[in-house]
Amino acid sequence: MSSSGVEVPTRSGVPPVAKELAKSARKRSRVRSVGRDLWWLILPGAAVYLYVVVVPTVQGLQAAFTDWSFATVGAPNFTGLENFTRIFNSDAGPAVFRTLQLAFVVVVGQNVIGLALALLFNGRVFGRNVLRTIVFAPMVVSSLVVGYLFKYIFGPPGVGGVNQVLAALGQGPVDFLGNPTTAMVIIIVTILWQSIGGNMVIYLAGLQGVPSELEEAAALDGAGYWKRFWFVVRPLLAPAITINLMLGLIGGLKIFDQIFALTNGGPGNQTQTIATLIYAYFSQYADYGRSAALALLLAVGIAILSIIQFSVLRRQERNS
Repeated sequence: MSSSGVEVPTRSGVPPVAKELAKSARKRSRVRSVGRDLWWLILPGAAVYLYVVVVPTVQGLQAAFTDWSFATVGAPNFTGLENFTRIFNSDAGPAVFRTLQLAFVVVVGQNVIGLALALLFNGRVFGRNVLRTIVFAPMVVSSLVVGYLFKYIFGPPGVGGVNQVLAALGQGPVDFLGNPTTAMVIIIVTILWQSIGGNMVIYLAGLQGVPSELEEAAALDGAGYWKRFWFVVRPLLAPAITINLMLGLIGGLKIFDQIFALTNGGPGNQTQTIATLIYAYFSQYADYGRSAALALLLAVGIAILSIIQFSVLRRQERNS
């Protein structure tokens, strides 16, 4: 381009700008063509996904409408909706109600405690990085291992750590896991102890994206801590709240490991949830068709509740 602002054509007669645009277009075309040529690289991953996820899912859907069980000889027979009818006429109703209760308590506990810890550790607290690591550490441990750890802590008299402490203090033994109420409380405590670290990290990431200038301006206007949190911080935390509530609901509805390790659904099926009932149908009763039907109902229920919750949260997120 000349000093007067007029583009000077090159020897080929093409202006420099047009030449650069043509070069960029050729580069983009070359990138797209390279991507199209490498489509076969997804074949190994697609084959594994097809074999591990898609094929078992289709087989499970088929099994939900058959009489497949341990006693089945040959190919199972198609029975229509009989498995679903048996589920609604059996002990699945209390398990469904218990699952919803457990999911609600876990979601509320995870988010309230996780948010409180994130607010605490986002401030100037001595050793906050160490404290963050301690809170997050249980997340890296297997849920089954955590369940057996708490089973030892709250085990029966003569075995459990808490009962040994009570005996040393001269107190009588308590059968924590033999009582349905205390057993459910211990299940909730176990789940919260392991999972609040993940919620805390997501909230911490959201808090660190809140501009400090906004809080300082609100403070200068006379807003107290709770007003700053509610009117300044909370709207900016809406995406983190949505993620935590979604993950909490999905995880809460399909909790299995901790319940299996602590009580295996007992005592008297009083801590049985849908996930443990699916396992019981499959492993204890060898009623594979009914187990598949209950798993299908659980998947559909999680999908419906997740869509409803996501729609509500996204609407609130846009309005905040």
